[in-house]
Amino acid sequence: MSAPPVALAAAPVPRITVAPAAPVAPAGWGGRASEVPPYYADSRYAKLSDALVEVLEDLGVETAFGLIGGSIAPFAEALGAGSIKVVHCRHEGGAVFAAIEASFASGKPSLVFTTTGPGLTNALTGVVAARRDGAKVILISASTAAPHRGRWAFQETSSYTMPLSGLFTSGPIFHYAVSIEQPAELPEIARRLAIGTQRPEGFVAHVAVPLAAQNARAMTPTSAKTIASLIPGSSTEMALDYATVLMEESFAIWVGFGAREASGPIRELAERTGAPVLCSPRGKGIFPEDHPQFVGVTGFGGHESVRTFMTEERPAYMLVLGTRLGEFTSFWDPMMAPSKAFIHVDLDPEVPGVAYPNVQTFGVQAEIGAFVQSLLAHIPARITRDRSRPIPRNIPPVPLSPRNGGPVRPGFLMEVIQRVIVEGSDAVVMTEAGNAFAWGSHALRFEQPGRYRVSTGFGSMGHATAGIIGAALARRGKAVAICGDGAMLMNNEVSTAVHYNLPAVWIILNDAQYGMIDHGMRALGMEPVETAIPPCDFVMIARGMGAEGVRVEREADVDPALVQALAATGPFVVDVIVDPRSPAPFHRRNQSLNEQGAMGTLGKAQ
Repeated sequence: MSAPPVALAAAPVPRITVAPAAPVAPAGWGGRASEVPPYYADSRYAKLSDALVEVLEDLGVETAFGLIGGSIAPFAEALGAGSIKVVHCRHEGGAVFAAIEASFASGKPSLVFTTTGPGLTNALTGVVAARRDGAKVILISASTAAPHRGRWAFQETSSYTMPLSGLFTSGPIFHYAVSIEQPAELPEIARRLAIGTQRPEGFVAHVAVPLAAQNARAMTPTSAKTIASLIPGSSTEMALDYATVLMEESFAIWVGFGAREASGPIRELAERTGAPVLCSPRGKGIFPEDHPQFVGVTGFGGHESVRTFMTEERPAYMLVLGTRLGEFTSFWDPMMAPSKAFIHVDLDPEVPGVAYPNVQTFGVQAEIGAFVQSLLAHIPARITRDRSRPIPRNIPPVPLSPRNGGPVRPGFLMEVIQRVIVEGSDAVVMTEAGNAFAWGSHALRFEQPGRYRVSTGFGSMGHATAGIIGAALARRGKAVAICGDGAMLMNNEVSTAVHYNLPAVWIILNDAQYGMIDHGMRALGMEPVETAIPPCDFVMIARGMGAEGVRVEREADVDPALVQALAATGPFVVDVIVDPRSPAPFHRRNQSLNEQGAMGTLGKAQ
């Protein structure tokens, strides 16, 4: 079904003009000085870098993450003179992960800056993660000037050293990509960036600026025009049709990260209709996990209560709100399909129907909150439904008692994190790719949106370990990363957190191995290959960089260690020696790998 567009609030777009040799009226304009357009008469002459910084400021960018190199130095100098806070990171990949989390925490676009060559390529993993996760990130990179391309310039960035398609053009990586060769191009670039950053969904852009162009003369923006962005809305007739179906048939609600701004209306819809609610790992907290209508988390690290519900009470319809139903959300499990059809609401019209192509799907292109509000307008205050049995729910296990000997059990650690950090503070909690992700999504429970973050779109190791500095900075408060020793060794920004005295906490599940790989290969009937990691003392490493920390080897010491970490005003590392034999709750991950051919023709794992 189609729906009419609804205009978003208009946003200012900077107007920028190229500086003439002298402050005179442009050709074709009246000769008297009083007739010179205001934006010419009042403009200040500046470098292109200064003008670009003002464009970014007008777009709402508050923080820039990156590494400075010679080829980006003029732009970096302009950044330092403006109002945008500059965070100099230790790796470009970490800079992008920090920018992603700052964007989600603030609701505003973040900036990443890199130099040429390896500066740009180091950032690419983070850039793809930004695109897959739906963040708003603008990348400004340096590029090699035309006269020097193909001449073995140091760290050359040109068509001689890397593909232009995809890096400097729009496509799967960037929604918008362009290279500035002269200041006259800046007005159109500013317009496109303004339109992109108004999108309710994510926006990832790349603006490459050669060194010479960064110093080119340009006029700074002094006035703005208005551009309104349009997004699909819900027609009254369409909302009435779907409301009628949902009132007459059984249905459940499957909530994802894209519905994070519609928590209130979704709860009202569920309570009016009595509909059971499921959530994706990224959707935790959008609907309270302690609510009697909450069934559980789906996908990786999910709950068996979900499969029980779908087996015993499979609904006729599944109302999908803001999730793409990808592998880590659904495993494409046929058991998760409704008996009749999906009603899939998403801003991206290409999403509905992709995960379950063989199941009837009614795609609705709309903003989640607007659509749910439209439904509520046609649904009575309370619908009585006959239910022969209570809704299956995920019941937290009986709390474990601390044991005297041996390493810390991950399940016990999660119980203490739930009590001390989730319930005892307002910190945002991020879990890293690997076992930490499975344990966090499975064992932690949230009652509000915005408290839990995990990257299932790309699943990069090192995302959370670096991303928490962006979250801590944007929230101006505590951010906690739960990660494995492998991810902590791969990428972290502890030194950056020390430099800016950020209240970031790393809780490391230290089992001296790539735990998820080891456990996963064993579950698939394979012999693990080189999964061991030499034991690391992360507290010693942290202190060597200027952070504080504590090492935990007994379960009795977990509680005081986390209390100490929360009380710290700066970066703090909690190095927890966990039991390497405790497999994480993968919940059908291995079956999914089997179905994709992990066992080949040798048979399926049990």
